[in-house]
Amino acid sequence: MTTMRIEILNTGTELLLGSTANTHGTWMGQELVKLGLRVQRQMTVPDGQAILDSLRETSRRSDVVLVTGGLGPTSDDITREALAEVLGVEMIEDEAALRSLHEFFEKRNKPMVDANLKQAQNLVGADILPNNNGTEPGIYAPPQLGGDPKCAIFLLPGPPRELYPMFHDEVVPRLKALAGVDEIDHVQELKFVGIGESDFHDQLDDELANIDGLEVGYCARLGEVDLRLIGSDAAIAQGRILTVSKFKEFLISDDGANLESVVVRELIKLGKTVTTADRCTGGLVASRLTDVSGSSSVFTHGFVSYSNKAKAQLIGVSKSTLAAHGAVSEEVASEMAMGARLTSGSDYSISITGIAGPTGGTKDKPVGTVCFGIAGPEGIKTFREMHPRSRRDFKQQVSQRALDLVRRALKTDRQLD
Repeated sequence: MTTMRIEILNTGTELLLGSTANTHGTWMGQELVKLGLRVQRQMTVPDGQAILDSLRETSRRSDVVLVTGGLGPTSDDITREALAEVLGVEMIEDEAALRSLHEFFEKRNKPMVDANLKQAQNLVGADILPNNNGTEPGIYAPPQLGGDPKCAIFLLPGPPRELYPMFHDEVVPRLKALAGVDEIDHVQELKFVGIGESDFHDQLDDELANIDGLEVGYCARLGEVDLRLIGSDAAIAQGRILTVSKFKEFLISDDGANLESVVVRELIKLGKTVTTADRCTGGLVASRLTDVSGSSSVFTHGFVSYSNKAKAQLIGVSKSTLAAHGAVSEEVASEMAMGARLTSGSDYSISITGIAGPTGGTKDKPVGTVCFGIAGPEGIKTFREMHPRSRRDFKQQVSQRALDLVRRALKTDRQLD
């Protein structure tokens, strides 16, 4: 992995007030890691003088600074002016940028106001980065600009719909050139579900540490652990073989795909369909499946049977079973899964019934109790588990487990384990 020092500078008072979520650093960090590059530092500053001060500071200690925000038409959008002052260069109107602005408004049959003219300003000696998705062109100040041979500075728009395409089209090629390589491919991310970070530590860390030139990182989320292998291709291959040999059943993807994407992809591959019967997440499993493009060909129904009446009416859960065992039971989960599969005609069905809390628990069924049923061509299997978390986290964790049960059923297509 290259040692090029990269810093992200996010600008905008709204980010510090919490009125807008700052997702830029996370997204760019993930994209840079794919290139074998790493962010050394990230800073968020308000509009105004702080931008000027921060640009001076970051340009002295970094090889590359990625600046987001402050390129709009309003009076508080001063990032261009601040960079010009830091580098000691003049600003001029860029003809190509001005032409693009006029075309942008003409296509939308809207007038361009005078305030937009400042968005066509560029620094002498810098490159304009075209923006095909908005009115804020970016700016690239190469390392030699302003007499400082050390730091390359990118000014990028704040809106994600504009930032992301510009980053891929304009920033990535320049970063590769700065790093002195055409292709950097020394990062492998493996996604696992149904296993904790401590399991990797106990069973894997010492052996991975013995692989020369391999750096290992973990990112734990609810019901998921991402393992990042960084190093030479040979070191990564060795680390991957070792990891998969120990945790193959928990591995869901090595290409960044999340669990719902993996499930939909496998359903499409097998030509199978699935339906959901959900009591306690309010349809979150169905929502996650339908977030995936192509899910309409494999996802048939989503039953949110929150009340006992709905369970009986929609998917045929018997009142006697509900009375004898309660809504949160393996018996009810079994009937929910079977009823949903029969009603929908799907190949597979997954049911969930549980107590999200913070109220509703009992001594026998405390808050966090959840029962699953997974039905398929070979029959049905049920599970009772405990996931005592906040209500929001419970729903996320339970939906993750439900999707993993579908994944496991599809993986064998016969055996439910």
